[in-house]
Amino acid sequence: MTVHDAPPEWSEGTSLEKLGGAVEYPVYAIVIGLLLNAVLSALGVRARLASGFRTEFFIKTGLVLLGGTVVLSVIVRAAGPAIVQALVLITGVFFFTWWVAGRFGLDDHLRALLSSAVSICGVSAAIAAAGAVKAKKEHLAYTATLVIVFALPSIFLLPWLAGQLGLSDAVAGAWIGGNIDTTAAVSAAGALAGEDALQIASIVKLTQNALIGVVAVALTAWFAVKVERDADAPRPGARDFWRRFPKFVLGFIAASVIVTVAAEFLDGGRLDGLDATVKGFRDYFLILAFVSIGLEFEVKSLREAGVRPVAVFGLATVFNLVLGLLLASVLFGSFEV
Repeated sequence: MTVHDAPPEWSEGTSLEKLGGAVEYPVYAIVIGLLLNAVLSALGVRARLASGFRTEFFIKTGLVLLGGTVVLSVIVRAAGPAIVQALVLITGVFFFTWWVAGRFGLDDHLRALLSSAVSICGVSAAIAAAGAVKAKKEHLAYTATLVIVFALPSIFLLPWLAGQLGLSDAVAGAWIGGNIDTTAAVSAAGALAGEDALQIASIVKLTQNALIGVVAVALTAWFAVKVERDADAPRPGARDFWRRFPKFVLGFIAASVIVTVAAEFLDGGRLDGLDATVKGFRDYFLILAFVSIGLEFEVKSLREAGVRPVAVFGLATVFNLVLGLLLASVLFGSFEV
């Protein structure tokens, strides 16, 4: 029995056992993180401990391990539609967000961060964009907080909506992977939607992640040539692209290759044992990531951001949801996991 289907020990033998078993582990992990956040904030020690909230490390390790549970053939078959979806979705959402942010009179640097975060993969994309356009730390804090605020309800809302709309696992996974802004939240929502949906959601999100470097280099060039007009700024090149490229994407693929090759040499029992072990480690790293999501939530930064960035992010999220559902339905409608 895995953490996916095991009811919490505290609910066993009680009237809450069915409810406890129905609520998936990401929910408990995030709630624990939020409760710990409140306790640490009340004690006045949260800021001093913030450097230990290793969400990025936990989620990247968990995703590399997730690659060990996805057969390479699934990645290969999903790569085509995932790349098309990523290119269309990132382009459409980025320029829509950029346009809306301009209408709201936001600073170009903040526009770049918001557009990157909504269209690609949340905080990681915002960090890459911040480095590319030399944004203020305050802009990055605003954007990161908005990402978390919008991602938390999406974890629960999108799997529920997918069920209400009767979406297949592949379409639901592609919709979740293409729309939720953080990789950790995508994993949480995908886990709620089911194992097959989680695989597709992860592949779609990793495909988007792989384009972080392209967008960051493009922003660097745009701001150097058009916005800041710094003639002395060096031209971004292949080294800049590689520095910004998310290396864990390669780890995900490598893990899948290793397990796919191992499947040719192991008997059924040993293969099942390997699969169960990898999934166990994956789940525990993801649990730590989800707890960290709750720990990193901060209301203060959201209040400081004001109303306009929130409105821009909200409108962009709605546009992302609609366009993402259309693309997922068209590209993954007949896909079988």
